[in-house]
Order: sequence, then structure tokens, then C-alpha cells
Amino acid sequence: MLLPYGRAGYPLDLEHDLAGRVVHVVTPPAAPAVVPDLATLLDEALRAPLGRPPLAQLVSAGARVTVIVSDATRREPRAAFLRALRRELPAVQWTIAIATGTHGPADLAALALPAELVREARIVNHDGHRPDELVGLGTTSRGTPVRVHRCVVETDLVIATGCIRPHYFAGFGAGVKAIFPGLGEAAAIRINHRLKTELRARAGIVDDNPCRLDLEEAVALVPAPTFLLDGVCAPDGEIHAAVAGDPVLAFRHGADRARPWFAVRGPRASVVIASDTLPVTRSLYQAAKIASAVAPLVEPGGALVMVAECADGVEPLGTVNEAIFRIGVLPRLANGVTIYLVSGLPAAIVERTLVTPAASVAAVLAAHGGAVTIVPYASQLIIEPTS
Repeated sequence: MLLPYGRAGYPLDLEHDLAGRVVHVVTPPAAPAVVPDLATLLDEALRAPLGRPPLAQLVSAGARVTVIVSDATRREPRAAFLRALRRELPAVQWTIAIATGTHGPADLAALALPAELVREARIVNHDGHRPDELVGLGTTSRGTPVRVHRCVVETDLVIATGCIRPHYFAGFGAGVKAIFPGLGEAAAIRINHRLKTELRARAGIVDDNPCRLDLEEAVALVPAPTFLLDGVCAPDGEIHAAVAGDPVLAFRHGADRARPWFAVRGPRASVVIASDTLPVTRSLYQAAKIASAVAPLVEPGGALVMVAECADGVEPLGTVNEAIFRIGVLPRLANGVTIYLVSGLPAAIVERTLVTPAASVAAVLAAHGGAVTIVPYASQLIIEPTS
């Protein structure tokens, strides 16, 4: 069996390493059989927006329009989004803003933005650590200060783009997340992320999810009109539907469409082995999504084995330890669970984190007996235990 790992797969010998063990593999639901033409999907969504007039009725020629796209930590068709929007609004002044949240400025070359649009647009490579580029809009009822890049204030229209797929504490990615936290102040984002400890801040949950509701309240403070264009992904990574219009209403419609494509059930086990594809496995910061997704499956005293290359390293150590694992992962685990990381990182680096380095999956299996559950595409799933 070849687990997704990073730039290459990680081989797992089921006959040798797991001989005599009860093994269950949790796989994603089958994706819809036919992948629609993406340009057609986006055009159709834009011509029938939910809760908003069509774009051509929102702004006139020469208007300032800020469109937000993700950074390279998300696998998204940025070029297709931008071209679809340009077909609807051919005569406006474009600002293309890169939503980086707390990640820091993006590598623009890795985003494959359309050259014809880049030439005529202003590019904002957001840095949430630069206060001189931010504007304060107020504070949410849950205490999150809302400070965002001025490009979403000094504009006639803000368009958020993204792909709707499970997110381990915001329910699903995309929606208003492109605006805040995407273009938010790093310190303010971390205040919102404290809500990940709440019971309903979980993958697949949108209604009454305190983190999601706080983000939507934050974006409601943006003075410019807002609009959404999101793809709805399936576990195959392809976009099988699209939604456009009001950033809350259209997003919820898309989340309802996506949920059954990602919902799975799996047995609890003494050892849970979890992995995923790039870009999730590019760093420990991102790979934490793997651990959070499978946490409900690990029995007390068991082992959670993250299989992730982490070619980009840990990323900010304090953030990974405190804001990610201590707040977002450890509270979801049963008592006595050990998190192991099988990666390309030196053990000395991993030892500075809240996870335990492991030389191989086989080494962990040799130290921990009992049943095994394997989840190859963990962060992309909404997982519920069967027992």
C-alpha cells in the first residue's frame, strides 16, 4: 500500500508490518463520476448568483474591484476563477489580493496567475504582520478585533474565491475565510482561532460553529459590497459544482452540496495511521489537519501516526506548538494518546514540537499492539467513529 506522503508516496507493507493485526482502511466516498467543465460551471454560477444581483449590476465600467485568491497552501484553480470573473467584468480596475492569513507573503510564481491579468492588475501579496497595511473595522461579539488589508476597504467591490472542502475547525474552507482570516491581521486571526476549542468547531459543521460565525460577523463589518465565487470540491480534488453570490448564503449552499461527498465512518483503533497529499503534507503546520481529522478514532493510550514528508519544515515553532497542537489537536484526543510523526525532518527538530519523531511506521507498530485504522486522505474527510 502506498500512502500519500509528499513529493513521493510512503510504502506500507500490509502483509509484513501488519501481519496478524485487525486492519481497516478508511477511504473517501466515491466522487461523482463525471468532472464537469470548470469554465462552464463558473460561468453558470456567476449568471445565477444566490442572494446577490449578477456582477454586472453591482459595479459599472471603471470600478475598483478586489478579487481574493488563495496562496499555495490551498490547491485551487486561481487562474480559472480570475478568467471567469474577467469574462463577467471586462472593464474594471482589478486588484488581485493573495489571501495568506498568518502564513506571510506568498511565492507569486507558485500561484500560476494568468499573465494577461497580472499585467493589468494591482497585486497585493498580503502580510498580516504589517500594521501599516491594515485597517481596523471594529470587534466581533466574541471579542475578535477585525483588522484587514486596506484593499478590501478602498474598493467598490470585494470578490472572495476559494474551494469548499472540509476544514478541521471552521467546518469547511472558503466562503468568507478568503477575506478574514485571509486578508486579516495575524494577531487578530489567532484570537479567532482560539474558538477551535469549542465543541462545534469541527469539520463539516457550519451551523452554530462559533469559529465560522465569528468570521462571518467579522466580514460583515467590511464597508464595501462583497461577493463570492467558490468551487465545490469532491475528494478527488476536482471541482464538481460552483456557487456564487452572497458570501454566507452561497457558501452554505455549497457546503450542503459538499458534505455527503466527504462524510465517512471508521472504527476506533489502538493505532491510527493517517496521511494526505500535498499541499497538506508540506509542513507540520499544515499536516496538523491530519491529526485533528482522525483524533476521534484513536483509543485511549493509543498511537496516532502522522505520515507527512514536511519538506518545508515545521513552520513557526511557537505557533505550531501552542496555537495548532496544544489548542487544536490535543484536546480532541483520548487520554494517553501519543502523536508520532513519520517525516523527512531530523528527529532533533521534531523533538522541539509536541509530537514524537518516529523512524518509520513499522517502528511505531512494533511498539503498539492492537487493531489498526489507516486513513490515507485524512484532512479531506469528515470522520465519525463507528464504535
